[in-house]
Amino acid sequence: MEKRNRQMHFRLTASEMERVETKMKELGIKSLCAYLRKMALDGYCVKLDLQDVKELVSLLRRCSNNLNQYAKKANETGSIYAADIEDLRVRLEEIWDGVKEILERLAGIS
Repeated sequence: MEKRNRQMHFRLTASEMERVETKMKELGIKSLCAYLRKMALDGYCVKLDLQDVKELVSLLRRCSNNLNQYAKKANETGSIYAADIEDLRVRLEEIWDGVKEILERLAGIS
């Protein structure tokens, strides 16, 4: 990784600095250096709302736990209930619907 060993200095008015700080707050960026570097190099910063992803991870965890329980039951009894399999199928379908929606929204970011 290349070491950052160059510095850049510039001056702002008080109102310009307020605008920079406001934009940083809107994006949830705490580091002035990181914000200015991103803006200088790319011209934009993107704030992603990852709440949907967190919900999907939670659903995946629950499905994984259920699958483990079903596997344990199948190993112990030698059989599994059709209702358990259907429940798992429905949950996985919900997850895939969520993934598709998130991917469509991400594809729209430019």
